[in-house]
Amino acid sequence: MPYGAGTVPSTAGSAYGRPVPLISAADSTLLVVDLQERLMPVIAGADEVVENAGRLVRAATRLGIGVTATEQNPAGLGPTVPATAALLPEPAIAKTSFAAGIDPGPGTIVAVGCEAHVCVLQTVLALRAQGRDVAVVADAVGSRREANRDRALERMRAHGVDVVTTEMVVFEWLGSSDNAAFREVLTLVK
Repeated sequence: MPYGAGTVPSTAGSAYGRPVPLISAADSTLLVVDLQERLMPVIAGADEVVENAGRLVRAATRLGIGVTATEQNPAGLGPTVPATAALLPEPAIAKTSFAAGIDPGPGTIVAVGCEAHVCVLQTVLALRAQGRDVAVVADAVGSRREANRDRALERMRAHGVDVVTTEMVVFEWLGSSDNAAFREVLTLVK
């Protein structure tokens, strides 16, 4: 499919003679980690985390991108928050291991969720150890304390994870204002 027809080439542009990878809608999966009812009330900036995760779930769904969600010990932490659960194409996968230990789908894994320094970190580092490309969305992950979130983002970056924002992901997925979904998806971030 030609550039501008709804996909972003994975190596659009270059920097210092090297390809600059973008997150392609044609080759990525959204992973929603543990946005749960009993956990979110204690997360710093929880409303922003849930709102941005929801934006990404909506955009992914509209653009035909796979979405996988997890729940850590749902008996203790409750189900996925209703605002997110209502958007998911499939029910969340229950787990007890901090690292999800699942194959979330093909391509680059775009990760959102909680807690950044526990389940998100361990899941993302496990995916990197498997050789997967991973991007973690900084404004859609959270921890009880911001210091834990910030150190987790630093550690993930040090291990080859791209640290991005909700808008970066949405616009990279769109690739062009010529994308048929552009106007609809744009309303999610404006």
